[in-house]
Amino acid sequence: MPSGQGREASVGSVRKATAAGGWGWLEAALATLATWRERSRQRRALGELDGFLLRDIGVSPADARREAGKSFWER
Repeated sequence: MPSGQGREASVGSVRKATAAGGWGWLEAALATLATWRERSRQRRALGELDGFLLRDIGVSPADARREAGKSFWER
């Protein structure tokens, strides 16, 4: 996936919520922040797994490094 695409999707959801009026934009922004935080936590945890655990879950070390190296806004 091209870099920045996840961020653009999040901005789009905030714009839609703002257009609808009210506080929906805040809810959308908080949901985006929660998603980004969880994604960051999961990638950090994946990067800390050793080879034995990676094999156990069926992930190659190269795939784990690639995923752990992504920025939080990338899908």
